[in-house]
This record gives sequence, structure tokens and C-alpha cells, in this order.
Amino acid sequence: MPQDILEQAGTPDHPITVEHAPGPVTLSVRGHSIAETTDALILREGRYPPTYYIPKSALPQGFLHPATKVTHCPYKGDATHWKAVLADGRTIDPIAWSYETPIPGITSIQGYLGFYTNAFDGAFDPPPH
Repeated sequence: MPQDILEQAGTPDHPITVEHAPGPVTLSVRGHSIAETTDALILREGRYPPTYYIPKSALPQGFLHPATKVTHCPYKGDATHWKAVLADGRTIDPIAWSYETPIPGITSIQGYLGFYTNAFDGAFDPPPH
């Protein structure tokens, strides 16, 4: 059951809710903590798995760089995509996305990032549910 719903959007066939994560969240890459926050959000959208959105400010300075990929979601707006260069020199492109100017009704995700955890060896603790 959702803890603290911030917003509800979408349509009856494609509902979207944004809620506060119930506790601290850590993003790790190759077993190394990259970001820790008590301000994570969980976005639930249609039949997609729940997704953490973490504040950009939780990531180390210089970790993210703009990627060339741009996508559009009719329910959230235009997504800016981000790449990262890891300490071992590996580039992950894209690693994350953000809605810099989300459409009305879903503005709580502004300033937050979603991550393509299936595209790299990263994990959230705890996993979103």
C-alpha cells in the first residue's frame, strides 16, 4: 500500500503515482555506493515495475554528463538522458533520465533521476517494491 502519495496522474488504463520511499535508499555500482538519500521517490506507472527516482543532489559532482538521447512520454513530458563515466573509465550511456520540465500533474519528479539499472551492474538497496 502506498505510503505517502505526492501525485496521481495518467489515465485509468495507465495510472501513475508518485510517493515518498519509506526509508533510506542507496544506489551502488559494482558494489560501491554512488548515492545515498532519505529523499527518494517511488514512481508507479501502469504495468511497469516500480522505479526509484533519486535527487540529482544525492549524486557526486561530475558523475553525470548529458547524453544525446531524448525521449518523450505523453504522461510525464520530455526526458533528458544522462551518461556516466565510472572510476574504472567505463562509460554507461545512458545511465539515467530526468524530466527537467515535467508536465503538470507530475511535477514532483522535477530535480530527480530514474536509472537504467538493467543497463549496468547497479542496484538499489532496498529494491523498489
